Amino acid sequence: MKQKKFILPESEIPQAWFNIQAVMPNKPQPILNPGTHEPLKAEDLYPIFCEECSNQELDTVHEWIPIPEEVREQYAAYRCTPLVRAYELEEALGTPAHIYFKNESVSPAGSHKLNSALAQAYYAKKQGVTNITTETGAGQWGGALSYAAKKFGVECAVYMVKASYNQKPYRRSIMQTFGAAITPSPSMSTRAGKDILTANPNDQGSLGCAISEAIELAVSTPNCKYTLGSVLNHVCLHQTVIGLEAEKQMALAGEYPDIVIACFGGGSNFSGIAYPFMRHNIQDGKKTRFIAAEPASCPKLTRGKFEYDFGDEAGMTPLLPMYTIGHTFKPATIHAGGLRYHGAGVIMSQLMKDGYMEAADFDQTETFKAGVLFARTEGIIPAPESCHAIAATIQEALKCKETGEQKTILFNLSGHGFVDMAAYDQYFSGEMIDYRPSDEELAGYMASADALNQ
Repeated sequence: MKQKKFILPESEIPQAWFNIQAVMPNKPQPILNPGTHEPLKAEDLYPIFCEECSNQELDTVHEWIPIPEEVREQYAAYRCTPLVRAYELEEALGTPAHIYFKNESVSPAGSHKLNSALAQAYYAKKQGVTNITTETGAGQWGGALSYAAKKFGVECAVYMVKASYNQKPYRRSIMQTFGAAITPSPSMSTRAGKDILTANPNDQGSLGCAISEAIELAVSTPNCKYTLGSVLNHVCLHQTVIGLEAEKQMALAGEYPDIVIACFGGGSNFSGIAYPFMRHNIQDGKKTRFIAAEPASCPKLTRGKFEYDFGDEAGMTPLLPMYTIGHTFKPATIHAGGLRYHGAGVIMSQLMKDGYMEAADFDQTETFKAGVLFARTEGIIPAPESCHAIAATIQEALKCKETGEQKTILFNLSGHGFVDMAAYDQYFSGEMIDYRPSDEELAGYMASADALNQ
């Protein structure tokens, strides 16, 4: 019998996160105070974030950051997650490629997001914080943080992008089950939300808008801190447990990836699977390719610019050096709500600029076609976000079929799609549509970021 799964014992849960900032040949450009345009210090972030997360955000020195034992104990509920050889998918494609996937859908929240949620909730509790706020797109991060907050005994408030709030009612139910308060964004409960709704009463929201509302609530509420599910450096740091485990599991399989692939919104699951392997490109001369798969409707890596921009719509965050399509960008209401973000993380943007990673974009219908094939061959229904990684994997596997090359491909299955079946219904009915913004539309949104870089 062919060995299909490679599973590590609990004792192999990583004891430290990998901080790629410490080994990058070109460090990320500094995050700036939007008022003074001076580089931010960790203490500048303390009013918004927990102190430990703020310190991790700007740490460019320490290659390894110890994982608190209390967090590792919570990880043990679902980690180490399986690495799986996708034999049936390979056969269906007729490819000589060897395809592996890291299955992050087995967490209690159904996605990789819990890896950082548990860490951030722990640091909040340790600091004596009683309330945390956040935003969520498709709801995976909101569900994960709701679970983590309950585990560590803090209250959680979530602003959910309105389009997803309406599209994904069971994501709301998950958050409510774990005790979180959920508000569709934009809302009338914050100044940022009121301003957006005044300009457009039918605004369906964006991650940038929801971030603005969550930050506003955090800074105006006593003993409350803001948490983020992607983009920022400390979030990406926490996700490296994925790739650190995958390294050991690929060794068990007797292989090493030629290509590593993940879907890309702000970059959390991409960084999680990629950074541990990318360090070998940087330090040891390995030649692994790293491909970020993003939606054609929100193409910050494939069609955006590298410049300073706000991380939110209202301009409440520091200025981030990143690939962006403008913080005022209004994304199409695709089902992959977790990928509808206007910018890429600071570290990934620098790595992209320096040629360590590449990007590809995909139409919504193409990703669901890939997801259905994966479900019918491997028996797992993937989240709409994960379908992008599968589409990119299939694309690379078919290239191997054309050339006859036997390459090893590893992708991150970031979450399952069991509460996204309405999206699959729309795909099967033929009602799903694709959308690609025109160059003129993107230029209009980019004007907001361009103005910040004058």
